[in-house]
Amino acid sequence: MKRNALNGTPEAILPNDAASAEEDPWQRETRLSRGKALRKECQRSRHGEAILGQGDRDPMALIEESNVGRLEKLLPIRFTRMAESAFSFFRGTAILQAHDLQGTPSTGIVVQCCGDCHLMNFGGFATPERVQIFDINDFDETYPGPFEWDVKRLATSFELAARWLEFTRSEAEPVVREVLEYYRTAMAEFAQMSVLDTWYARIPLNELVAHAHNSKYQKRLKKAIEKAAENTSEHVYHKITTTVHGKPRIVDSPPLLFHPDPTEFDTERDVAPFLENYRASLPRERQFLFDRYRLMDSACKVVGVGSVGTRCYIALFEGNQGDHLILQVKEARRSVFEGRAGSIGFANNGERVVTGQRLMQSASDIFLGWSHGPHGDCYVRQMRDMKIAPNLAGSTPAMLSGYAEMCGRALARAHAKSGDAALISGYLGNGAAFDEAVLAYAEGYADQVEMDYKLFKKAIRSGRFPIESFPSEIEQAIR
Repeated sequence: MKRNALNGTPEAILPNDAASAEEDPWQRETRLSRGKALRKECQRSRHGEAILGQGDRDPMALIEESNVGRLEKLLPIRFTRMAESAFSFFRGTAILQAHDLQGTPSTGIVVQCCGDCHLMNFGGFATPERVQIFDINDFDETYPGPFEWDVKRLATSFELAARWLEFTRSEAEPVVREVLEYYRTAMAEFAQMSVLDTWYARIPLNELVAHAHNSKYQKRLKKAIEKAAENTSEHVYHKITTTVHGKPRIVDSPPLLFHPDPTEFDTERDVAPFLENYRASLPRERQFLFDRYRLMDSACKVVGVGSVGTRCYIALFEGNQGDHLILQVKEARRSVFEGRAGSIGFANNGERVVTGQRLMQSASDIFLGWSHGPHGDCYVRQMRDMKIAPNLAGSTPAMLSGYAEMCGRALARAHAKSGDAALISGYLGNGAAFDEAVLAYAEGYADQVEMDYKLFKKAIRSGRFPIESFPSEIEQAIR
C-alpha cells in the first residue's frame, strides 16, 4: 500500500522492515511508534551537526547561480538589501542553506516544505471570510522535503534576528528554544487531532496579541492589526494611482515601481493570453468573479529581499460596480530545493507555488492562481490583502519570544496538514532532545552565515556584486 511521499505515510519513508506485517500502518499508535523507531536510523542529537553541503562549497558562486535569469538592472537593489546585515543576507540566500542541508542527517519524513522558512515569511492576512489570521505567507521555494529542513531554517533565522537586535547569549537562546518547543508541542497536539480538524485549524491574528508579554507590545500589535484591516485593494488603489484621460493609472515611483518598456512588454501580445491562462487556473466560481473585472493598467514592482530581480508586476483592475482590484503577479522560478530534496510532478512552477501554498496555509487568497508569461511561469494573488508583516525594530527578548511561539505553532500546523503529524511527533518525543540539537545547529549555522556575509561584503567592495547606492548605513555595513 505504497503512497506518494508527500503524504508522509510510513510506507513511503521507512525501511521495509520497520513494522511487522500485523501492524496496521493507518493506526495512530503505529505511526507514533514508527516515528519513535526512526530515532535509531537518525539520532535526534545528530541534528546539531552543521555540515556544509556536499562537495566543494563556494557561497559566492551559489549566489551568482541564484541570480541567473533575474533582471540585471535590479540586481544592485537586491545586493544593497542583502548588505544591510547578516540577517538580511540570510533572507536573500535561501540557496546556500538548501545546499548545506543536503549534508545534514535526515529523518526522511517528507512534508510540503516552505523552502525559505525564515521568521519574516510569517505574518497576518485575511481569509476569504475576511478573518485576519497568522500563518506562513511566502511560498516561492515551496517543495517536498524533510520536515526538519524548515525547522532548522526557522530556528537559524531567530538566532540571527536576536544577534541583529544585539541580544546577549542568555537572551537569545530562550527565543530559539521557544520556537522549537512550540513546534514540538503543537505537533503532538495535531497528532491527536482528526484529519479534518487539522485542516480546519487556524491561528487568529488576535492570538498574537494574547501572546504579547507586556501592555506596550500589545498596544503596538493592536494598532498594527487595525491598520492592516484597512489595507485592501481599494486602499492601495487610492495610494498608488492617478487619473489620466479619465482612466486610472499606476503612478511610477522608480526604481521600485515603474511601467515596463513597451518594446519588451506588449499588452495585447503578452497580457491577454497570460490572463486567460490565469483565469483557467481558478475554480469555476472564481472565474465568474474574475470576469467582473477588467484590466486598466500594470507596472513592475520590486518586492522583498530574495525576490528582487525576479519579474514581479502589479495589475490594476476595475470592477463593474466601480470598485478596484490589485493583483500581484510574481515570477515562479525553480525552487532552491529542486534537485536537493524530494520530487514533484508539476511542469509549471507557478502551479507548484500555488499547490504548495494551499497545502500549507490554513486559508488562501480567493484569487490565488498561476499562469505562464513571456518570461516564464508565474503565480498570482491579491496585493496586500489585510497583510501585516513583522516589525523587528525595537523588539525585546520577550517580544521576540512571543512571536517565536506563534511561528513554531504555524509551522507545525502546516507540516501536519501536508505530512504525518503522528510520525513526526513520535520522532520528536516529549523531551527536548530534538530542540537541543537544533538549537546547537542554529547557533553553529548562524556563525557560518556571518562568515559568508563577510565574504559577501568583500565581494561588494571588489565590485563582484554592485550595489545600488551607498546610504550611510550600507556604507558602514560593508566596511
